[in-house]
Amino acid sequence: MEAKPNSIYRALDRKAAAITEFTMRQYRTKASTWVVLGVGLVAISLVMLIYIDVMASGFESIDNDGDSLDPDSDGYPTGQELKWGTDPYMDNSHPGLLTPPIEPEPASNYIDEDGFDYSITGTSTRQTTGFDDDGDCYNYDGTSSRKDRNQNGVECDVLLIQDRYSGRWDVNADLNVDEDPDDAAYAAEATHMAFVLGIGKMGFVLLLGMFLPLFLATGLIRDEMSAGTMHFMLAKPIARTEVFLYRILGYLGIVWPYYIALGILFALLSGFMGPGDGLFRFADLGVWLGIIFATMMASFVYGMLFCTMGVMWRYGIVLAIPFAAWELGMCLVSMGAPDASILRFSVIGWALMIVDAAAMMVWPNMDMFLLQGTTFGDDLGPIRASALALDFFYSEPGVGSSGLISSVFATVVLLVQGALLWFIGGAIFKGKEIE
Repeated sequence: MEAKPNSIYRALDRKAAAITEFTMRQYRTKASTWVVLGVGLVAISLVMLIYIDVMASGFESIDNDGDSLDPDSDGYPTGQELKWGTDPYMDNSHPGLLTPPIEPEPASNYIDEDGFDYSITGTSTRQTTGFDDDGDCYNYDGTSSRKDRNQNGVECDVLLIQDRYSGRWDVNADLNVDEDPDDAAYAAEATHMAFVLGIGKMGFVLLLGMFLPLFLATGLIRDEMSAGTMHFMLAKPIARTEVFLYRILGYLGIVWPYYIALGILFALLSGFMGPGDGLFRFADLGVWLGIIFATMMASFVYGMLFCTMGVMWRYGIVLAIPFAAWELGMCLVSMGAPDASILRFSVIGWALMIVDAAAMMVWPNMDMFLLQGTTFGDDLGPIRASALALDFFYSEPGVGSSGLISSVFATVVLLVQGALLWFIGGAIFKGKEIE
């Protein structure tokens, strides 16, 4: 038996496809559509140019603990003297006077130290131990108690303790164990990841995910009602709620390919420009996939919302602007407090959770990476600056015990939000008198 022509549950038929195609053709022929898409492209391309310039310029390592210096001018850097137990402040005490004599090492060997090498132990806490690989603690002429200042029974190590319940880390290092990473490598890696998350969250999900619906979806129904052309669509035996949905599908048929194309372009550029041993950073594609998907979901919900506001009032964009400001505020809140309950009353909070979940799955050791930069990085140099930037943009998902669970949960919530707005918008549209 043939389904009723006005059933909202039937598959897209020729009438529905005609409305969707008509909407897409309208957008393609409007100069304003290309202006909006062009402005979005230019805005995030400027950020990409800054990223390319920074990555091409590179970073310079600095000595944040001073063991590359030679205060007694005997030709031996402080780190080498500490390693061999001589006095770095006396020119008549240096490794060249040992038997057999030790040749001086380049000062550059002591600008970058070593990173964390750790194992996890403990029950109520996670204890992570990093050892002094460069030897300026092991060979320091001091007592055993000074070499084990953190009193964990192991000389010359870094004890990192994370409480399982609060998630907070405590750092306790033995004497001269700074675990200073390679400044240039660390700063390049942290800057790259901060860029991917920053442009993904602020550029794609917030700017493009909300900017395009604000200007392209608000008038989907309202413009046709004001122009009198809505009569032609409603002349067909089709429910108004379906017209509402198919107009949204036409709008998505324009913006979703745009998001996908830009996401692929930026993923390729950052993949080739980013630091690493290989030619391309394939792992980062997982984060970009999360960014593209989150932007698509956000634009779907925002499209439903702004279209509904357009149906409610002729000047629906006036209603939409305060909501856009609210979403901007929620975006900033999500950077500093991803667990805040107020984020559950926004669209952007759930969309950004998808990005955070993707980053959590692709970069699983982010906590340790950030801890090394913020704890042992110099105060004013590239390590700490890049670590703080990354720490601002990276957040663990506030819902779920894993990245996959968080992303699925956030997707379901966004779909429910979109469906609810479709129901509300369709109900309002039904009660409107066509001019």
